[in-house]
Amino acid sequence: MDKINPKDYNKYVQEKIPKPSYLKNCLWAFFVGGLICTFGQFVINFYKSLGLDKEGVSTATAITLVFLGAFFTGLGLYDKLGKRAGAGSIVPITGFANSIVSPAMEFKREGFIFGVAARMFTIAGPVLVYGFGSSVIVGLIYYLIKK
Repeated sequence: MDKINPKDYNKYVQEKIPKPSYLKNCLWAFFVGGLICTFGQFVINFYKSLGLDKEGVSTATAITLVFLGAFFTGLGLYDKLGKRAGAGSIVPITGFANSIVSPAMEFKREGFIFGVAARMFTIAGPVLVYGFGSSVIVGLIYYLIKK
């Protein structure tokens, strides 16, 4: 068996590595990220038109965008968008929802209890799960005390 010269091998590897189109990738990321943020602005305007105060609008918008990001991840559409848009799809708040839901969806074959629910603690990270859970509990307590 012939030994390959390291220089020839490195040259061969450099020829075979796909060359990304940085300009095209940046434009897609900018376009898709901008569309997501523009949609977020429409959501903000919608909640403002309902008469919510600034804090209510912010909360409702965040909840809506996280829900939509998780929903489209569950349908498998957000990952397709991410392949095309790259960072444009992961930077907005919808990308956060995608990063939480996407790994859990890999375990859905194991069932919702032993697959998705059990893996949420190892995949999403105990800090996130604890943070979400405690914020819901504190929010409910605050709501009940305020009434």
